[in-house]
Amino acid sequence: MAFFLRLSVLWLCAMAVQPADFDFAPLVAARDAARALKPGQPKRILLRPGRYFLDRPLVLDARDSGLTIEAAPGAVATLYGGRILTGWRRDGDKFWTAPAPQAAAGQWDFRMLSVNGRFADRARLPETGVYTHLTEFKVKWMSTTYGGWQRKPTAGELTTLVYHPPDLGPWLDVNNAEVRVYHMWDESLVRIKSLDQSTHTLHFANACEHPPGGFGVQKYVVFNVREGLTRPGQWYLDRTRGQVVYWPLPGEDMATAEVIAPQVESILRVEGTPTAPVSGITLRHLRLSVTNTPAIAGRFGAVAFDGAVAIQHAAGIRLQNLEIFIAGGQGIKALDTTGLRVERCLVRDSGAGGILTRDSDAAITDNRVHHIGLSYPSALGISISGRNAVVSHNEVAQTPYTGIVASGAGHRIESNRIHHVMRELHDGAAIYISTCQGVVVRENFVYDIVDTGGYGASSY
Repeated sequence: MAFFLRLSVLWLCAMAVQPADFDFAPLVAARDAARALKPGQPKRILLRPGRYFLDRPLVLDARDSGLTIEAAPGAVATLYGGRILTGWRRDGDKFWTAPAPQAAAGQWDFRMLSVNGRFADRARLPETGVYTHLTEFKVKWMSTTYGGWQRKPTAGELTTLVYHPPDLGPWLDVNNAEVRVYHMWDESLVRIKSLDQSTHTLHFANACEHPPGGFGVQKYVVFNVREGLTRPGQWYLDRTRGQVVYWPLPGEDMATAEVIAPQVESILRVEGTPTAPVSGITLRHLRLSVTNTPAIAGRFGAVAFDGAVAIQHAAGIRLQNLEIFIAGGQGIKALDTTGLRVERCLVRDSGAGGILTRDSDAAITDNRVHHIGLSYPSALGISISGRNAVVSHNEVAQTPYTGIVASGAGHRIESNRIHHVMRELHDGAAIYISTCQGVVVRENFVYDIVDTGGYGASSY
């Protein structure tokens, strides 16, 4: 018989109780109580209806093997990796601000915002499209297989960009501004260290994945500056003044609006080690929202960013009927696992990718992934590596880059529906097979793939 933790009647399943808001403490207390059970006893945590606001991830390790965490029958339980912003005040005729003093002190930094259940658009320049920069990198790309660039880029080549003088100027607040540098199949998001007006050069605080101008691509966008607030629904984090600035949509009342800013990169973490793996954990019927990403280049497929659900060194993990939405990074990220099951999950409106696994014998089935890559266009809908994965009966749609990517051996990719992918970047496909052996691809339905230039786009 499943063990129903009863540490607090305020938060455990009681269907007559109305949904409420909770903090991190009850989840930790429930996890710790489950750890105290005698070996062999079933372990199950039911979440009562409500919203749970976490200021740090809920971490599960080998002591939690065999645990199930799920919403109570009929309940809606949502875990947020952030906090509600309050204290909104007018800032001129159009904008509103909320205090975020930790941002000015360098103690809080974030790149996404949830406004009334919407992944709000960051302030950007230009308003649409991209700027063209002047930097060139005329070195031959030898492909990943042959070692990448024919000559290794220098640190200076990875951290500088020469711009057209009309595009930027002394008005640019380098403490706030961030730059997306486009490459061919990925992008780099970088902070600015300085702007040299005499040479019209941006110096970056962190390195790009590829040199600006590589592959002949000379495109960039500036984010998170006041001058980029050009239409309602946009926001930026003013680190200089320690506040969030937002331009409300028509009819949006900031006295009642709910704005949630992220504090964590992952909400649920399953963390084993090579010598003490986690096994047999089930996460079911939960909703997860609002996570953060650091200021780093995300690499191919934005793989550097964590998942709202992050798993490492684990076996027999089951993720069922999860909804992950309005998250800054990946939806689900599982590395060095065996026998992972991701079933009937929904990942939507994410800054990076949908489902990313490095697993033996994974099964990714009956999931929906759509409207991802909102911050990092190199994001992948579903990415598998390792051996003997089954990816079947999933729908992947509305992505700026590739739908399904596979590397490894023995995979089966079948009966998936993939459409409206490759909307922004190049050298990808609805289904992209790389460095694989013995992979079966069959009975997939692919449509609306548009070649936007560069190295091209394909169905397969």
